[in-house]
Amino acid sequence: MTGVPSAPQTVFARYNQKIGNPGRIIDVRPLTGRVHNRRMARRRRKNGRKKGPGVGSFLLGLFLLALLAAGAVAWLALTPYGPQTETFVNVAPGSSVVAIGRMLETAGVVRSRYAFDMVRWLRRGRLQAGVYKFDHPAPVTEVYARIARGDVVTISLTVPEGANVFDIAARAEHAGLGTRQDFMAAVASQTGLIADLDPGATSLEGYLFPDTYRFPPTVTAVQMVTVMVKKFRAEAEKLGLKVGVHQVVTMASLVERETAVDAERPLVASVFLNRLAKNMPLNTDPSVIYGLELAGKWRGTIYESDLTRDTPYNTYVHAGLPPGPVANPGIPSLRAAMDPAKTNYLYFVAAGTDAQGHSLFAATLDEHNRNVAEYRNAQKKKAGGR
Repeated sequence: MTGVPSAPQTVFARYNQKIGNPGRIIDVRPLTGRVHNRRMARRRRKNGRKKGPGVGSFLLGLFLLALLAAGAVAWLALTPYGPQTETFVNVAPGSSVVAIGRMLETAGVVRSRYAFDMVRWLRRGRLQAGVYKFDHPAPVTEVYARIARGDVVTISLTVPEGANVFDIAARAEHAGLGTRQDFMAAVASQTGLIADLDPGATSLEGYLFPDTYRFPPTVTAVQMVTVMVKKFRAEAEKLGLKVGVHQVVTMASLVERETAVDAERPLVASVFLNRLAKNMPLNTDPSVIYGLELAGKWRGTIYESDLTRDTPYNTYVHAGLPPGPVANPGIPSLRAAMDPAKTNYLYFVAAGTDAQGHSLFAATLDEHNRNVAEYRNAQKKKAGGR
């Protein structure tokens, strides 16, 4: 009937009034007959959610990943790797770290170019140009250290005092630094290196300073002579040799080849200077020999007929100094040519290459002839005592 509540609604209404409940906690749904506590249900759903991995698990994963990466890097950097036989790598000046790493990887010296880049990034060193030899497996750290300190491969070439260009060319070839022909071609073609010192020079003879040089295996003949001329310039500047360079070096080359005794060099220079002043031929065998070498006529021993062979360097035939140096003089001979002794000597019997011997000097031809006879007798006794 209209306006009269049903029994269930009246009972619950009275109950709610009795307990002071406005009707929010108990909800009666006649259609389903279910009773819901909404607040309690929400709490149960909230508390019943499944928890995710969490920050701790994420950090643990990062740590393990970093540990794995560190192990891989250590393996790449510290595990020996490389060739079992000689392998050469030429690091050209100006090469980038990336290019060097790629070169090492291609040559089989390092396992990974990236490992080399990483070591370079960590150590922040400067890499040196040059040729490097690798002949055994090594860690990337060792490979890097060698290039950083410039542990390059070099070949030693010694130019003795008094050696001429023919001698040096043979030594260079013997050392594995190119051929004689390449060296002689450089000697003839690179006269521009001394154009200001000796404008009329036809070769670098006299200007390849005696010293021990260390060259990379890839050096060219032009590079070698350039270094030797640079050394000559440095030493000439120390001596104060600035004028008359051609004459001084030519004279010094003759002095160098005539005696190996330093104390005698100013005396030998004085003989040459005195003979030039009197327009006398120098009569020096080393110059004759050099002319024969240039002509391809040198037989290893000087013969009487060689003294009359007409070459520009035959100082028995032509008065004055030869056209140019006949060897590469050292400091003592250059000093002697710049400052000869003051003597009246016109002749000498040379000590030659015997540093323990001594030359015999004379002012007259008669005295010189006696010295020659004495020298020959001494040579005979020396030969007989063998």
